Amino acid sequence: MPYEDKNIVFIPKTLILNCMRNILHFISKGMAPLTLACALIAFYQPAIFLPFKAYFLWLFAASMFALGIVLKPDELKTTLQTPRSIFLGVCTQYSVMPLLCAAAAWLADLPPELALGVIIVGCAPGAMASNVIVYLAGGAVAFSVALTTVATFLSPLFTPTLVEWLGGAYLPVPFWSMMKTIFLTVLTPLLLGMACRKLLAKKAAPLIEFAPSMASLAIIIICAYAVAANHERLNNISTSLFLIIITVNALGYLFGWLFAKLYNFNASYRLTMAIEIGMQNAGLGVALALKHFSPETALPGALFAVWCVLTGAGASAWLRRKNTNEQTLKSLERT
Repeated sequence: MPYEDKNIVFIPKTLILNCMRNILHFISKGMAPLTLACALIAFYQPAIFLPFKAYFLWLFAASMFALGIVLKPDELKTTLQTPRSIFLGVCTQYSVMPLLCAAAAWLADLPPELALGVIIVGCAPGAMASNVIVYLAGGAVAFSVALTTVATFLSPLFTPTLVEWLGGAYLPVPFWSMMKTIFLTVLTPLLLGMACRKLLAKKAAPLIEFAPSMASLAIIIICAYAVAANHERLNNISTSLFLIIITVNALGYLFGWLFAKLYNFNASYRLTMAIEIGMQNAGLGVALALKHFSPETALPGALFAVWCVLTGAGASAWLRRKNTNEQTLKSLERT
């Protein structure tokens, strides 16, 4: 008779899976409070996140791989059949935010490292987090994914070109090195993620469920590391940088909406454009700044990432409540 230890408690497999699923959902849906919490921890206890210095590019590549995994080929194909809206959206992405950030950095007379960091944020493509925010806010998700994807595919050329053009007056910009970094950490993992989803087919379901949490966790750690690396500088930072982050983010939302209205987009597309333009891929900005410049250059990106996720998540929650209340009123009126 085999020995049985009555003190051992066997936990059902389904309970473990449900707990893991709940944790993953908490990470992806709670990106805003988790980003803020980890940024605060990194500020007061920087030693916790400083060891990630050697891995931040790998973490960002993981977030791009996750984006490739969650992309739905059929949904993306349908959206790509309307190239005019995507063309206008991407043109707005790579013109409004770079010029806004360059103007803000110049008007505020920031030190060269911080000014270049602000410009790098403005020259990045749209953030992956914007797709989640658009979904939560009730926008056009397929359009959001298409804008993020196309802008990301173009980023190896557009981002270093714009950074060199707008930021070259502050510090020397290593154009080809930046292009190589974006190609290796953005484009390559994105394509690998898409290929992986296609090869695995139905077996990719667990990976698709895990991908948003993996991407969220990677961006949270990258931003926290940037805060930790700038621990001493944050104590002496001027309020002008915080005002720039808040202003640029707000104007990005506003101009995204106004340009979409100018393009005669419907309400769903206008909301999507506002979120896409206002939320930059600050994680990429942080990764580029840390790789090619000083840690101080990464500070604007870290602050912008925290702030835009907070404003985006807050706005989507408000819009979701508003839509729910309107639907409730309509149903009451019918009855």
